[in-house]
Amino acid sequence: MYDALMRLPFLSWVSGIAVVHVAGTIKYINTASMNSVYAIHVAMLLSTMSFLVLLAASVMFRTRPTTKAVGLEPRISALAGTFLIYGVVLFPHHNLSPAVEAIATLLTLVGSIGAVFALSQLGRSFSIMAESRALVTSGPYRFVRHPLYLAEEIAMIGLFLQFVSIWTALLFAAQIAFQIRRMHNEEVVLSSTYAEYDTYRRNTARLIPGIY
Repeated sequence: MYDALMRLPFLSWVSGIAVVHVAGTIKYINTASMNSVYAIHVAMLLSTMSFLVLLAASVMFRTRPTTKAVGLEPRISALAGTFLIYGVVLFPHHNLSPAVEAIATLLTLVGSIGAVFALSQLGRSFSIMAESRALVTSGPYRFVRHPLYLAEEIAMIGLFLQFVSIWTALLFAAQIAFQIRRMHNEEVVLSSTYAEYDTYRRNTARLIPGIY
């Protein structure tokens, strides 16, 4: 019952974002001019909607966790890593040049598609908090330990470009720092739960093969 109730706030948030996103998508399709960015932008909007739907389904039907991180810090890091970046929308939005707009939209599109693929591999093992449900090593998880976070950060760069300033840069940097801490917390939980995780960790990159 507790695990089921803890899904409701996140499901409510995803549902609210989805409603706003659908309204924005319809408005864009009906009012935007057919320029070179139009098709990319529509594809980005649809891929983001697919991610939101899959995200809601993953939370709704996920299995109960077998192990959880202990203490308050892992929960703060998980929540800040997930939601802090959306604070950029509180700052002034920039009118981008066609070239920069295309880059920002393409980054969001690539990130959204990557997030859909990674989340589809996690399935019912997805979690916001540092918890273990199953050890997933298939698909992109064969090469990196946190492909979902990598894809999300790529999409967030596209969002950041629309609101870029010194303050949003600081906010973005803080969000990345919380995400790195979040990855560490998740790896501690998985390592304590699955004996094979240490071998998996030695043979994969955290985010970018050959770099990090």
